[in-house]
Amino acid sequence: MIFGLRKWPIVATVVVLVAAGVMVMLGFWQLQRLAEKEALLADYAAAQASEARVDWPSTLDDVGPRLYRSSTLTCRRVLDQISSSGRNDEGTAGFAQIATCEIVDPTASVPDESMRTAKIVLGWSNRPAIVQWSGGVVIGTIAPGPRLVADPPLAGLQANATPNPNDLPNNHLAYAFQWFFFALTALVIYVLALRRREG
Repeated sequence: MIFGLRKWPIVATVVVLVAAGVMVMLGFWQLQRLAEKEALLADYAAAQASEARVDWPSTLDDVGPRLYRSSTLTCRRVLDQISSSGRNDEGTAGFAQIATCEIVDPTASVPDESMRTAKIVLGWSNRPAIVQWSGGVVIGTIAPGPRLVADPPLAGLQANATPNPNDLPNNHLAYAFQWFFFALTALVIYVLALRRREG
């Protein structure tokens, strides 16, 4: 007898073992993702420390390698402006002023039409009121989105918080332990259920 059980139901046991095996595989997959994320964050930290300026990405595939690097673009026309919750460079809660700009001539041939516009974080304010800004040259840091966080800030606003790769979620280790725990729990519950049935 294994674990004090006289007979194991074959089909149910196979199902439980397969399910537990899948959970364990998912746990190891999360550990692999953890290593990949840590390497990515290290690359982003190096990019953030670099003073070299890169071109604004022209395709979505260009965004990842250029995140957290300094860039510049020209806003030819402001299409929209919104006020969104955000923090300044001192961590104070308030409102980020964000403009959507046309940055490429609509008649021009570009690799990715979605990149004909760009979101620009003009700066930070303690009030949600929209500021007036008519466009122009913007220097800043490329943040996820993508968006360009202006540095220096524009339109008389205060500096918005500098994009920080450490703000990216990195929960893979916790997810891995969850999957391992689920697998162990499934096995324990199954054995206890069989014991109760035989008792």
